[in-house]
Amino acid sequence: MNGADVEIRVTRGIGRITLNRPRALNALTHAMEVEIDAALVRWASDPEVGLVLVDGRGERGFCAGGDIRDLYEAARVGKTTLAAAYFADEYRMNARIANYPKPYVAFMDGIVMGGGVGISAHGSHRIVTEQTMLAMPEVGIGFIPDIGGSFLLGHMPGETGLHVAIAAYRMSGADAIFGGVADYYVESTRLPELADALAGAHGHEKVAARIKTFASSPPVSALDAAQSWIDECYSKPTAEEIVAALASHESEAAREAAVAIGRVSPGSVKITLQLVRKARQDFRLEPALDREYRVGVRRAGDNDFIEGVRAQLVDKDRNPRWSPATLADVDDASIDAYFASLGEMELGLTPVNA
Repeated sequence: MNGADVEIRVTRGIGRITLNRPRALNALTHAMEVEIDAALVRWASDPEVGLVLVDGRGERGFCAGGDIRDLYEAARVGKTTLAAAYFADEYRMNARIANYPKPYVAFMDGIVMGGGVGISAHGSHRIVTEQTMLAMPEVGIGFIPDIGGSFLLGHMPGETGLHVAIAAYRMSGADAIFGGVADYYVESTRLPELADALAGAHGHEKVAARIKTFASSPPVSALDAAQSWIDECYSKPTAEEIVAALASHESEAAREAAVAIGRVSPGSVKITLQLVRKARQDFRLEPALDREYRVGVRRAGDNDFIEGVRAQLVDKDRNPRWSPATLADVDDASIDAYFASLGEMELGLTPVNA
């Protein structure tokens, strides 16, 4: 079935999902997520489908994240039900991808951010290229790394995930493989040929074998090279101490990270610090998604989310007025409240015996 914003079809045994909003960098709408998830449900038991392949139209990006304009407009008038429905459908789709019974191949070519990470980095066969730019910069719009992002970030080597999360560091394809959020490095010009070669492949081993014939060794990862100062600074217990350590470090990159953190929402930094550290204890994706849902539903109604989206995406003045304005002004007790149970509104993805 072909839709205006996402093309869904079965071709030569491959369930193909192609994001088709190139002018919007293939940003995901709620309707697109629902359509994609429905296809995944159908294909899971369809003997004609041997694997799933997701990619994006256009030369610039696989997917720049979720289209959050509707959430912004709803938040402005105090409606939180839209965010709850949007996140519930999206996070259920993310969990389905992580547990999919068939190979799930993602071509992470170009810009991959936010929701784009959610429909790719939880898959079984994740392919990056020389054009990949992968980031979870949600702290810059007063939000949090969600879609299971806290789980991915929390399980990156050392403290590198925290650096990606709160300094909004942009990972290259090589960084993504070093960080464990991608598996193979393939030149972008070879992706069409690889897609053809996957036809008729059934089973994870056969799919992996065919991908490996196209893959090459990634370049040196800048994130790997920076891990020593990242671990030193981001292991500090509080956000304030992390920034102080970065600002006084001999590494110019560390000092630049301190400046970057100073530009984003202080509240989001402190929430994200807890989210990522809590997710390090998770052995499955679902507890992290349940936790992100509690925080995300609440955060999507806050002033910082409204102000961050306004400054970055609506008015584009790049001058958000955060409240609280500094890390020191953030009440730590208020941060804890974001993690409290939602009662009957809980997402409830975590298995009972997890």
